Amino acid sequence: MSIPKNAPASVRIDAWLWSIRVYKTRSVATAACRAGHVKLNDVNAKAAHTVVPGDTIRVRESGWERILEVRRLINKRVGAEAAAHCFTDHTPPRPVLPALGLPQRDRGAGRPTKKDRREMDRLRGQD
Repeated sequence: MSIPKNAPASVRIDAWLWSIRVYKTRSVATAACRAGHVKLNDVNAKAAHTVVPGDTIRVRESGWERILEVRRLINKRVGAEAAAHCFTDHTPPRPVLPALGLPQRDRGAGRPTKKDRREMDRLRGQD
């Protein structure tokens, strides 16, 4: 674990999100802040806002939201194991999507017959 001992007093939010590996590049983190996908203490955050230990950051990613609490400040990118010590993840688990219930044919059963196709159309509501 190679976290610097002399941690800064405050760090820009885009640099911190990049450092803990939420975003792959700092420019992507900056763009997410500009687009309004990042909230600092429930307020939309600009890239230059500073974070301090104890802050709560909400990051919206592809339909779900990550909730991170700042534990330690870093401004240099570190390994994933070391980065995990810099935040607490309060994100609820993703909901499990229900199965669509689409009919499945057995492997090797061949093409559907005319009767099978009519039944599939009826199930889809394409009578």
